[in-house]
Formats: sequence, structure tokens, C-alpha cells
Amino acid sequence: MSGLFGSLTQNIAALNAHSRSIEITGRNLANVNNADYARQRVLYADRGSIETPNGAQSLGMEAKSIQQMRDVLLDKQVVREKGLTGSLDAEQKTLAKAQAALGESINRAAGADDVSASAYGLSAAITDFFNSFQAFAASPTDQGERQNLVQRTEIMTNRFNETDRRLAQLQSDIDVEINTDVDDINRLLTTIAGLNQQIGRLEITVPGSAVDLRDQRQARIEELAGKLSIETANTTGSPGQLDIIVRDASNNPITLVSATAVTNPVAFNGTQLTAGVSATPIVLAGGSVKGRLDARDGAVQTLRDNLDALAGQIGTAVNAAYNPTSSTGDLFTFTPGSAGGTLKLAAGVNAATLKASDGGAAGDNTIATAVAKLATKSFSVGGGDLINGTFTQHYAGVVSDLGRAVSAANSRQEDQANIQALVVTQRQGLSGVSMDEEMADLLKFQRAFQASSRVVNIVDSLLDVIVNRLGA
Repeated sequence: MSGLFGSLTQNIAALNAHSRSIEITGRNLANVNNADYARQRVLYADRGSIETPNGAQSLGMEAKSIQQMRDVLLDKQVVREKGLTGSLDAEQKTLAKAQAALGESINRAAGADDVSASAYGLSAAITDFFNSFQAFAASPTDQGERQNLVQRTEIMTNRFNETDRRLAQLQSDIDVEINTDVDDINRLLTTIAGLNQQIGRLEITVPGSAVDLRDQRQARIEELAGKLSIETANTTGSPGQLDIIVRDASNNPITLVSATAVTNPVAFNGTQLTAGVSATPIVLAGGSVKGRLDARDGAVQTLRDNLDALAGQIGTAVNAAYNPTSSTGDLFTFTPGSAGGTLKLAAGVNAATLKASDGGAAGDNTIATAVAKLATKSFSVGGGDLINGTFTQHYAGVVSDLGRAVSAANSRQEDQANIQALVVTQRQGLSGVSMDEEMADLLKFQRAFQASSRVVNIVDSLLDVIVNRLGA
């Protein structure tokens, strides 16, 4: 009799365990397309035994706990790779916007140096300006050529100004995007601290049991890494909770989240990210903020500087040829150092006041010829000029440099996307849900549940015979 009751107890425990396994397998199948979900497994354990007159009797098995199929090292590697991908994505997109702002096309099929001038770009405007001066030198008294030259001059200066304005606006937009990223970063830090608190509270008695919260926390950490390069570490004295760490210039850790508290919120001072009340600068190794800053302060600023140098050289050289005595008026006005945004036709210069010569006869074209010849003049920074080569050579180099930067960013971004995909795939092999495997497990647990149910039915029948029929 005691043996039957013991068998009944064991199989009831088995039914509970198999039922739990079926439940977890169903949860895995429901999350087969959830990239943030790590598959779960039921861990079985022996419930122990008791002493009976006939010896030790097993109490059967039980579903002891739920195991989340995660590898800490793989999770950290994914976090690092997502940080690098976020940086390169942001840089690549920003450089593409800078190229669009420049208004020139680059034929990458022919190589980064193959620059195709747009009819609405600076290259065409500069060429038209000097061609108009050449035509003016040929017909210095022709009113139509004078009007055309004034028009072409204004077109060129407007395109310099508009290009500089668009690039300046791009840099301003980047600052807005960074401030948005910083808001997201601090929101995510608060969310992670809150998840730490929930995990700690739920895992007081059963460590590792808050598997769904751990999935949510890992997803938020990876989202955070896409914006800011971070490290994670186990919180000392608080099992199951994580600290979020960044580094300063001396490689010292700055803890942004410690257990359940955001200890050092992040801020942007216009130049770099800082953390905490002391505004400690953060060294960025990845994340979208790094990519945006690299593009803003690197390629975009270099582009603006090169265009300023070109505009300044055009203004300086043309004024020197147009006003050789420095007494009869310049053609251009501009602010040195920011000529790209300030180059303009001097006040009072119009079709009627254009100078073909400096006080010569009506047909004298000495000044117009001198300005036209600047189109082929080669300048040298070593000789005190602002650029090297001719105007068109310098501009072609500027556009080519940007083209190479865009091409390199595209290549790095593509390579990094492939690397991240490999790491994520490797993790999915461990943590991802396999439909085939889960369906096989579901059948296995169902059959085990049915077998235990049948044993319970058999024991019930035997007990019924013993209790109700033998006495009759």
C-alpha cells in the first residue's frame, strides 16, 4: 500500500515538472522571432528520499529552476560590436549628408578622384566666373559681357555662401542629434537602474530566476551601447545586478549606474560628453555620439576650412589683380578665415562700374586679362598662399578627399555590419530559439506527461481495487 502511495506521489511530482517544461517550451516558441529573448530550459532535480520500513524511498523529481541560455562573454562582445556599428553608421550617414550639401557628384565606379561637376555646384560657378572675365577682357566695352560677369560673380559668391551655410547647418543639426542621443542615454541609464532594482527584489530567494527582466535589461544595455561605448560589471555585494561603466582620459572608470542608482548622468558641452556633477570628460570608443562628433569635427570641419581657404584665395588674388594700386576699389569683400560664408561682391560694383583697366583707355583690358589669367595660376602654401595648385585643382582635391572619406566610411560600416552579424549569429546559436528543437522538446515533454498520467491512472485503479473491492 505504501508503495502505491509512494508511486502516486512521485508521478504527481513528475506531472508538475513535465507541465512546467511544456509551459517553458511554449514560451520559447512564442518568442521565436523576438531578437531580445534568450531561450529557457527547465532544470530538474531530485526531491530527495524518505526512510520507510522497506528502506529509503525516492520522492521523485521536480522542476527546480528555469535556466536562461546566455553566455556572458558573448553578450559583452555583442555590446562592443553594437557600439562600433553605431559609431560607423552615424559617421557614414553624416558624411553622406555633407556630400549632398557640397552639391558635387563623385563617380566611385571610376575611382574617388573622378569628380563630376554639377551645374549647380561650386566647380561650375568658379569656372564660369573666370570664363566671364576672359570674355570681358575680349570685349571690355560690351554691356552684355559686363552684365554677364556681374551675374556670374554673384552666382559664385552665393554658392560659396550657401555651401558654407549648409555645412554649418549640418554641424548644428549634428549637435541637436547628439543632444537627443544624450537624452536617450540618460533615459536608458534610468531604465537599467530600475531593472536592476526589480531583478534584485525578485531574485532575493532564487538567484537568476528573473529571466524576462534580464532579457529586457540586456536589450536596453545593447541599445545604450549603440549610442555610447560602455562596459558592464557585476555590482559588488548585489548579485544579479550590473554596473554601467565608461572611461576617462586616464582610462579610469566612471560608473554611470551602480546597482539601482544612476550615479553619473551624461551631458554634452558642445565639444564632448561629460559625466557627473564634476563634468568629467568621457573617452568615446564607440556609439553614435562618437560617429557624429568624428564627422562634425573631422571631415565636415575640414571641408569648411578648405572651402574657406579657396574662397579666401580667390578673393585675395582677384582683389590684388583687380586693384593693383589698392586705391581704386576691390572686386570682393570677405572676412579672412571665414571667406566661404562671407565672400561677396564689393559695394558699388555693378555692370557700369566694372574695371577692365585701372584708368586706361576705353579698350584697355589689362585688369580683366590679369584676373582671367588667375584661372591657371598655381599657388603654394609654402609661398604664403592659402592653397596649393590652381583653384580648380584645389577644389577637385577637396571634393575627392570628401569622396574618399565617404567611400572609406561606407566600407568600414559594411565590414563592421558583417562582423556584428557574425557575433550575433554566434550568440543566436546558444540563446536563439530553434523551431525544430523546441518542437522536438514539446513532443518529448508531452509524451513524458502522458506516461506519468498513465502511471497515475494505473495506481488509482489499483488503489480502487484494494480499498473498495477486496473488502467486498
